[in-house]
Amino acid sequence: METITIFYNSPVGILELRSNGAALTHLLFVNSWKGTAMDESNISFTIPPDAVLQQCIQELDEYFAGSRMVFTIPIAQEGTGFQHTVWTELCNIPYAKTISYMELSKRIGNVKAIRAVGTANGSNHVSIIVPCHRVIGSNGSLVGYGGDLWRKKWLLEHEARYGSGVQTLF
Repeated sequence: METITIFYNSPVGILELRSNGAALTHLLFVNSWKGTAMDESNISFTIPPDAVLQQCIQELDEYFAGSRMVFTIPIAQEGTGFQHTVWTELCNIPYAKTISYMELSKRIGNVKAIRAVGTANGSNHVSIIVPCHRVIGSNGSLVGYGGDLWRKKWLLEHEARYGSGVQTLF
């Protein structure tokens, strides 16, 4: 299937959204190491001809407005079986909650795989929807986020505000 790419202007910057026509394959931060480095002035924002991308935009609009806590859009990331196990477990972290990398390792049944879990978490290509931002250091610190730590902080504070009425976490 042909990949369709569009851009979405969000409170955390421009997001690159990619669909294969059946599922969302990428949600990347533009101008971060994880996203596509490009001149933002050349980006056009158009209504996508793709139903998956239309659903993604609707769900992102609702998420950023504070009315969506669970995403339902179909996702298709390429990765290893281990990566898929980690990404599936990320989706089980409730909105406005955080867990440590150690806890994530325990949840997949392998406490010795903490580094591999961190690597798989960092290989997630569907940021926000597969909520890798909800994984923090064992001491509660914000660590390692491909979309830059300021975005991780913003996303966690956003979820805390709408999930439990708390204004800031850090």
